[in-house]
Amino acid sequence: PIPCVPWQSQTSGQYQRRVHGGVGEHRDHIFLHLDHLPPETLKSRLPGISETAAIFSGVDVTKEPIPVLPTVHYNMGGIPTNWKTEVLTIGADGKDQVVPGLLSCGEAACASVHGANRLGANSLLDLVVFGRAAAHTIRDNLKPGEPHPPLNGVDGLETIERLDEKRYATGDRKTADIRLDLQKNMQNNVAVFRVEESMQEGADACDVLFKDYRENFGGIKDKSLYELDLIEALELENLLILQLVG
Repeated sequence: PIPCVPWQSQTSGQYQRRVHGGVGEHRDHIFLHLDHLPPETLKSRLPGISETAAIFSGVDVTKEPIPVLPTVHYNMGGIPTNWKTEVLTIGADGKDQVVPGLLSCGEAACASVHGANRLGANSLLDLVVFGRAAAHTIRDNLKPGEPHPPLNGVDGLETIERLDEKRYATGDRKTADIRLDLQKNMQNNVAVFRVEESMQEGADACDVLFKDYRENFGGIKDKSLYELDLIEALELENLLILQLVG
């Protein structure tokens, strides 16, 4: 039988074949030309693409090509759950075990139903089936007015230590620099085509990046109200942890 490959994936595949040895300082992308189209057509028919190119690449699509990188259309996966939306882990016996009090549904979850985690809040399957199941699970397991378990003296301390570790690190590597290295590694090795050789190369590079982050992260410079640097550093650490287990 002929495999059914979505046209989005076919397009990305063709892009990826041309990216290696492409254009730019690092020869890591290709150009998409729209400047042969009349400006009136671009304005009326492709306003979103024109705006995105201007915002993210500083490109005027009526005069310049758009730098393009391919990507996969989507990835299936997420937090494993049962049909009650209870999050699952693996017990000591190697079988599924429910994590008490932790639920997941929607785009974050994977209930092993195709499509359940693709469209988020727009998916009727999420809204009608798993949203309702989550409500029933809460109803069946929690009683109104029931108190929380008592806290001990060290609850929350690990979280505070994690934040302080980022705030007061003294290395010389910025969040943006390590994140860029991670992006390049993932783009080069596991973006569209996934074969053993390139995936192993990507996995090895991820180990190096995680070690680099642990040893050389340069701390938080922005101490403003919203602490955006801290948020980005935590997001980067989450990405590095996920790529280690992915």
